[in-house]
Amino acid sequence: MENIILIKYGELTTKKDNRKQFINILYNNLNEKIKKYNAKIIKEHARMYIICNEHTSEILDIVSNTFGIHAFNICYKTHTNTEDIKFLALELLKQKKFKTFKVETKRRDKNFPIKSMEFNHVIGSHILKNINNINVDVENPEILVHIEINKEDTYIYFNDIKGLGGYPVGVQQKGLLMLSGGIDSPVAGYLALKRGIKIDAIYFEAIPHTSLNAREKVKALAKELLKYTTDINLYVVSITKLQEEIYKNCDSTYIVTILRRMMYRISEQIANKNEHLVLINGESIGQVASQTLNSMRVINEVVKIPVIRPVACLDKLEIIEMAKKINTYETSILPYEDCCTIFVPRHPVINPKHEKCLKEENKINYEQLIKESIDNTLIINIKDEEQFSDIL
Repeated sequence: MENIILIKYGELTTKKDNRKQFINILYNNLNEKIKKYNAKIIKEHARMYIICNEHTSEILDIVSNTFGIHAFNICYKTHTNTEDIKFLALELLKQKKFKTFKVETKRRDKNFPIKSMEFNHVIGSHILKNINNINVDVENPEILVHIEINKEDTYIYFNDIKGLGGYPVGVQQKGLLMLSGGIDSPVAGYLALKRGIKIDAIYFEAIPHTSLNAREKVKALAKELLKYTTDINLYVVSITKLQEEIYKNCDSTYIVTILRRMMYRISEQIANKNEHLVLINGESIGQVASQTLNSMRVINEVVKIPVIRPVACLDKLEIIEMAKKINTYETSILPYEDCCTIFVPRHPVINPKHEKCLKEENKINYEQLIKESIDNTLIINIKDEEQFSDIL
């Protein structure tokens, strides 16, 4: 039996002149995600339909994790005539348990002889006559029966399943996510994707001070984010020598600030090289010493590229709740240290001074150390990794 998944655009309908472009990007994203299944997508101005004969639950899961979709549903097709519509609506409702219902008809074929409001009564009366102990409730029905009448076929479906909303990934250009192993940065990546930014990620490691397990943890986080997009490259940057030089030569209270400034410099160079227009990170105002407003200003001043902080004004509990929702929390709390959690002083500076940062940085040949780190960057395509994992 042919299954039909109905997709509603939601926010995309507000885009007027850009609507067609946004819908095309959503169509391409879905096509890329479902290409391994025997399914096809029908794209219309107001709706999109996925036609599939198998793996419907997997495709529904993909749809539920795709930005740019306001709502979706399984719908059922019949011929556009009153008797066939009455028959199918009743047969479908006989399989459900409910006390109240409402019928909403959208007559997209204006040549259909019965107007929408009148057709609501036709179908509603038929259901009331044939199913006992139910009532119509126009305000808050348990089941909403949607009927969309087209020229040749009519679709019937029930209560909408809420989609992720937002914009299709790719309506904006690329951003580079500073992905640590913590709770906040994956949430920041998710929120950036929701606004249509196509992301890659950068991760800093300092082996042997950090472990390969920490890298695998970050790859697992990137894999979770891949569910919401079509591709992610992970740039793994070794900063062992750079971090050791900072630790040995710089004022201990400033080592976190100096390290963050180095990370920003490296991220900007990799972003510029790979056409990323912004950096994205999980900084939340006041959460740690490097995230006071003064610290953020002093750290940010070393780059010209814009920096987006999607979780900047969320508290920790809000971020944790979102991390649980997107299934990154349990991975984020695995006990593998990253670069930002090693060599941390007891009392890191919370109000760093520009002049002091320059003085401390001049104690090391950081430009050469940065170059070495960038030259030895490992690039991991998360989609390739995922396919390899599936084979195993």
